[in-house]
Amino acid sequence: MNQVKQVKQVKHLLLRGVSGLRYPLAAALALTLLACAGPERPKPAQLAANVPLIGVRALWTASIGPVDFPLDMRVVEGRAYVASGDGTVAAIDTRTGADLWRTALDTRLSAGVGSDGRYAAVVTRANELVVLDAGKLAWRQKLKALTLTAPLVAGGRVFTLSADRSVSSFDAADGQRLWQQQKSADPLVLGQSGLLTAVGDTLIAGIGGKVAGLNPTTGATRWETAVVSARGTNEVERLVDVVSGFSRDGKQICVRAFQYAVSCVDASSGRALWSKPASGSSGITGDAGTVFGSEADGKLSAWSRKDGEKLWTLDRYRFRVLSAPLVAGNTLIVGDDAGNLHFLSKQDGAPLNRVVTDDSGLSVSPVLADKTLLVVSRRGSIYAFKPE
Repeated sequence: MNQVKQVKQVKHLLLRGVSGLRYPLAAALALTLLACAGPERPKPAQLAANVPLIGVRALWTASIGPVDFPLDMRVVEGRAYVASGDGTVAAIDTRTGADLWRTALDTRLSAGVGSDGRYAAVVTRANELVVLDAGKLAWRQKLKALTLTAPLVAGGRVFTLSADRSVSSFDAADGQRLWQQQKSADPLVLGQSGLLTAVGDTLIAGIGGKVAGLNPTTGATRWETAVVSARGTNEVERLVDVVSGFSRDGKQICVRAFQYAVSCVDASSGRALWSKPASGSSGITGDAGTVFGSEADGKLSAWSRKDGEKLWTLDRYRFRVLSAPLVAGNTLIVGDDAGNLHFLSKQDGAPLNRVVTDDSGLSVSPVLADKTLLVVSRRGSIYAFKPE
């Protein structure tokens, strides 16, 4: 990896929060590389005039408060669960934008929100897992390490993935710790959320450059698959965390390993299906035939879900910081750090429309609630649109 590219990746770590670096030596290494930085990221080209080929109607706006942590917005049965950096957690009606409930925890957050529609879970910067039941505080549990990944709430349990590579399970009703699975820790940790989901009766977690399938009842490892092998001469170059934002089709789950690859795995057996080089930091999306992702330099790419062959690459948004994309019917939707939402043809990336949110940029990737598109800006504004 050349120095300029390496420095860009280090900047990503630092911009996401130095708290993501677990050891002083790792932080010193990152800061040393940053101090030796070469040229800044090139300025992106001006966007072409917007020619709306599809309609996009604004439905409503709401506010949650500034978002300065890796927020995951969870949508369950017409309710969107969101949170602000200062500890405000809310369930919002996706049809109207009205609060169903809103709770102020009065403590800063590092991860969230996970929800099953009843319980909502977040993690504080003091490493406390906090669970709300219909908006009311149910319980708190101290975690042993920094946690940047939104908890997973499923099957009457709350699962967490912490920066020390530990995966834990708690009873959603009373907070009893049921089990903890400890994996080996790395000296450098990515300052953004990782992979934690469920496929059937298997809990799926990203552990460094591996994807692990765990028994959700006991925590026992069912399988563990390396999606990429770390390379390089220092800890920054060898950082290969699997990031949040995945594409699932049946039992096949496709993921991104930070700065190295996009890979697909059979979640029932752990069998590696394919892996292709890809230098990006945000999650991916897809449909039954294609996987889509944005790269560190602002390119958008599409891969065949069957074998990983590249279908197309788009450099129209090069040097813009892009979110993970979202597939909605025949449309691919991606946000950028200037607050634009780009609507593209998923067949070839051709532009279909563009709308603007606010200039603070987007804090989460676009999310669908039925046919309503939801995004949250770093300023904490929630926008709802309906593509037509």
